[in-house]
Amino acid sequence: MPDLPTDTLGRTGEVVTKLGFGAMELQARVGEEAATRVLNAVLDAGITMIDTSPDYGPSEEFIGAGISHRRSEYFLASKCGCQVDPPPPADSFPAHAYDRRTLRGGVEQSLRRMRTDHLDLVQVHMSPSRATLELHDSLAELEALRDEGKVRFIGMSGTLPDIADHIEMGVFDAFQIPYSALEREHEDVISAAASGGAGTIIRGGVARGVPEALPAQYARLPEEMRARLEQSLEERKARWAVTESRLDDVLEGMPRMEFLLRFTLSHPDMDTTIVGTSSVDHLAANVAAAAKGPLPPDVYDDALRRLA
Repeated sequence: MPDLPTDTLGRTGEVVTKLGFGAMELQARVGEEAATRVLNAVLDAGITMIDTSPDYGPSEEFIGAGISHRRSEYFLASKCGCQVDPPPPADSFPAHAYDRRTLRGGVEQSLRRMRTDHLDLVQVHMSPSRATLELHDSLAELEALRDEGKVRFIGMSGTLPDIADHIEMGVFDAFQIPYSALEREHEDVISAAASGGAGTIIRGGVARGVPEALPAQYARLPEEMRARLEQSLEERKARWAVTESRLDDVLEGMPRMEFLLRFTLSHPDMDTTIVGTSSVDHLAANVAAAAKGPLPPDVYDDALRRLA
């Protein structure tokens, strides 16, 4: 396997591979045996960053069953604020709350599911406002969990507009931020988070491969949310069509996925990007692309100019 580039995740001081694995794709339809095969292939490839969430179906249970015996080999990040057992109905989107009981219950549930005594990073999910966090005294509970050794670092899975307040609070060790060549709204936010000393974790760095349609499991989302996502997908497909026409000379035969991944890796203030798959073959392709590192500086500058 090729060597993967690494970086330090902000003030956590932890060195992680710049290509991480997002376990969202390990849904129930995958099955435990296939999930175990993919997860072990992730570690065998040298990837040291794994990100998941209680919202991702049986993803956490798959991690516990498949690789808990290799716990020392990976930095484990999950989310909190998600609905605690019992799981939400299959036709509904998981509820989120930020009261102290829900936060503690969620973290302790994740520990049981993943058969570990600690999360390296727990990220507040769905970017609640600063006012919401202060109303529920959310940070006090997360700090208590950290003091008990159940979590090592506290992060935020954030988006505009609230992420500006989150950075200003100065309490989060890492931020998970959406970004890709097709969705550059948070480009400066990544640098702002890094300038404050926080680690930066990029999601959507390959624009979910710009699929032709939303995954089947998205059918259970509320109608309004699903409509927004469908509109976003159509916008991403349109952007990619324009992007390809503008980047013909830059791509020079480079596969779409490789360009998107290496473009994300080229951001000077990103530490790691989480890319998910349920296929060992796709995983190998991701690893091969990431091993090439960022785009050459002249290609990256040219791409930025053409995408402006």
